[in-house]
Amino acid sequence: MRIRKAINTEMQGDFHSVFKGAGLEFDDVREYQYGDDVRTIDWNVSAKGHGTFVKTFKEEKEQTVFFLMDVSASQEVGRLSQKKVDICKEICGVLALSAVKEGSQIGVICYSDKKEKYIKPGKGIQHVYSVITEVFKLKPQSLQTDLNGAIYYALNLIKRKSIIILLSDFIDENYEHALRALARRHDLVLIHVSDNMEVNFPQMGIVPLMDKERKRTIWMNTSLSFFSSRIRQRFNDNQKALESFCKKQKVNYLMIKTGEDYIPGLIRLFKIRNRKR
Repeated sequence: MRIRKAINTEMQGDFHSVFKGAGLEFDDVREYQYGDDVRTIDWNVSAKGHGTFVKTFKEEKEQTVFFLMDVSASQEVGRLSQKKVDICKEICGVLALSAVKEGSQIGVICYSDKKEKYIKPGKGIQHVYSVITEVFKLKPQSLQTDLNGAIYYALNLIKRKSIIILLSDFIDENYEHALRALARRHDLVLIHVSDNMEVNFPQMGIVPLMDKERKRTIWMNTSLSFFSSRIRQRFNDNQKALESFCKKQKVNYLMIKTGEDYIPGLIRLFKIRNRKR
């Protein structure tokens, strides 16, 4: 219901046009006119001796949108029904419904440190409803994260240039090379989902902290200023590195926090995409 409300009210109009194809496909030929780009001359047709002809092209409307979504244990941080993974699933549903209205094909890859779910690209509203259902009922088999492996899996699987929307908290290491390759081959959008607890950890003294991905408990003094500053610094460094990467690679980047309305951020992001296109 939240997803349908967002689509039918807040995200009408120009937003959907972002999912129209940006490529060109051959349409027809016509006689050469003064000012035409000589690179568009169709020499095979012109060689028949009936004049000089140029190729014409039309905008390619249909394309594939792939959602590459992190479902590892680090995504389970947050309040009830407002965990990072819940927000990622909602955003996936909102953007999938928006994209399908433009005739795009929708595919999904959910990953931890292995492929958890692959949904083959398909068209139509029923396919998207099926995608939303499958994503929300997914119970990951693994708790760990391998963002590098997930990206290479996507690179090997997706051959045709597509829009790739990568949803994650990006709590991992050594994935930059793979991410760069993904950005070069596809139209990449990074949606970075975070929770306030990752930056402002409560001071509770010495407490046991559970590392979900490694299934181990660590005792930490959360009241120490060193502990708080270290957590905050690590998060800020990671975010700055992602933003810097996106600027260099011309990748769209959006930070979304649990507990806040993500719709305005999505609209701003894709308005920027429309202007650039």
